[in-house]
Amino acid sequence: MSPKTSRRAATSGGTDQGRQGLTPRRVAVLVLAALVLVFVFENTQRTRIRLFVPLVTMPLWLALLGTGVIGALCGALFVSRRR
Repeated sequence: MSPKTSRRAATSGGTDQGRQGLTPRRVAVLVLAALVLVFVFENTQRTRIRLFVPLVTMPLWLALLGTGVIGALCGALFVSRRR
């Protein structure tokens, strides 16, 4: 650090970049997440699902939530590989 540069000026440069508030993209993600949760929790009946060989009986919301988590992980993997 040079004598003319203060420690405060050197550390405060990147703090405002992370704070952008509610952008349209974040609002869209929050709305979609809320809709997914409403859809999942409205479907509470039990259902039978075949997982390759075994037949499993579970609440439909759990199957939907698991499918959504797997889809989100696949999407995150795709986005991270693009960068």
